[in-house]
Amino acid sequence: MTEPGLYIDPDDNDPGRWAHSLMHHAEILIPCLEAAGAKSVVEVGAYAGDLTGVLVEWAAGRDARVWAIDPSPQDRLVRLAEESPNLELVRDTSLAALPGLPDMDAVIIDGDHNYYTVFNELRIIGERASGSDLPLLIFHDVSWPHGRRDDYYAPEAIPDEYRQPIAEGGGLFPGEPGVRSGGLPYRRSAAREGGPRNGVLTAVEDFVAEDEDRRLAVVPVFFGLGVVWHREAPWADRVAELVAPWDRNPMLERLEANRVLHLAAGHHHMIHSLQLQERKARQETLLRRLLESSAFSIAERLSRLRQRVGIARKQAVVSKDDIRRVLKND
Repeated sequence: MTEPGLYIDPDDNDPGRWAHSLMHHAEILIPCLEAAGAKSVVEVGAYAGDLTGVLVEWAAGRDARVWAIDPSPQDRLVRLAEESPNLELVRDTSLAALPGLPDMDAVIIDGDHNYYTVFNELRIIGERASGSDLPLLIFHDVSWPHGRRDDYYAPEAIPDEYRQPIAEGGGLFPGEPGVRSGGLPYRRSAAREGGPRNGVLTAVEDFVAEDEDRRLAVVPVFFGLGVVWHREAPWADRVAELVAPWDRNPMLERLEANRVLHLAAGHHHMIHSLQLQERKARQETLLRRLLESSAFSIAERLSRLRQRVGIARKQAVVSKDDIRRVLKND
């Protein structure tokens, strides 16, 4: 297996270590491109150019070209395009850009993670190259959380009949089909997981089902890598052999399930800790205001006086010294 050179550290743009970049699949993705003999590669959803850098470095020694589609490219991707003669940056949505591109050997789809967008990206690709001419197709996020749950970059761009109800600011947690407080923060995800026309994997499966000769492999790690090809493509056997050991591997599935559970649980605990710190800060502010309050000083003296003269029952009196001890211990 060819070892890809890494243009950027996969964790460099990922301070939370979510492992959300397709760079984490480079050791499988790049050999798939080579197995298919790809000379023209389209990347849908390039963002900051993490994977794009890998593709450009790979393509440079193979007389190959890369097209990166992103309507809102980050500065790093823009600079990469300016510096790389074998890279063309297309500043548009995938559905607008794909019909105008040259013939492609491989398409990597990691853009808007919802059924409508992915299925229509595949429809455009399939109409341009049917049957065994279908390019090698590679997808990200075919596992949890967006394998079976839509996420929308621009909800208003999705027709009403294809747009799932959205949980604004809802938190996603493995095993929870809805949303929950403290879950992983996806601002525009579908309110519920599952059902027809919901999620990236659902779109890919529906596309594959349209032709009995289309094949789908799922590498269930780092949010899931999908690979689709036509079994009559001249390179089909090479790709199939390459992905077979990884395809829906049960050990990898357990590993990924454990990883996302700990990722979500860690985020939940962090949010809970921040909430406790905020509550403590509010309580400390209140206690310091009491220390400075002349009304509290008068109430403290009156309480002690009432106890001494027997007007009030003997009860513990909260004093400023008590408050100072609490603040000192905190």
